[in-house]
Amino acid sequence: MEKSGIKVAAQNRKAYHDYFVEDKYEAGIELCGTEVKSIRAGTLNLKDSYCIAKNGEIYIHGMHISPYEHGNIFNKDPVRPRRLLMHKREIRKLQALVQQDGMALVPLSVYFKNSRVKIEVGVCKGKKNYDKRDAAAKRDARREMDRAMKSRW
Repeated sequence: MEKSGIKVAAQNRKAYHDYFVEDKYEAGIELCGTEVKSIRAGTLNLKDSYCIAKNGEIYIHGMHISPYEHGNIFNKDPVRPRRLLMHKREIRKLQALVQQDGMALVPLSVYFKNSRVKIEVGVCKGKKNYDKRDAAAKRDARREMDRAMKSRW
């Protein structure tokens, strides 16, 4: 997905498996220099990360950015909470959405947009086990149809 200065650094595929993504928002993130270098090297993990909105600010928890190997004392804690940068009205809107039953803020991907690190945050609703099985069955059926069409030609 390389277009118009966008380079994806990491995606949270587990989020699409565990949640229905209702809406997506773009946010900046407050990082130090060695963390940006580490992200450029591709050493970050979004697997069990989540966002919390409190006191008019949004923080991301559980995002692991490995320490930069050429860094020294300037390396920060790999799993420290990091502040997301959004407009105040967007933050208030997201806080109101999260107050609803079963809604959560989940980071979906981290990417570079014109040399700035951005995070795509999704307003998500949790899936039940039967929803996950249904999605897997649909995916398998689609794969079988594609195979049948391919073998037909």
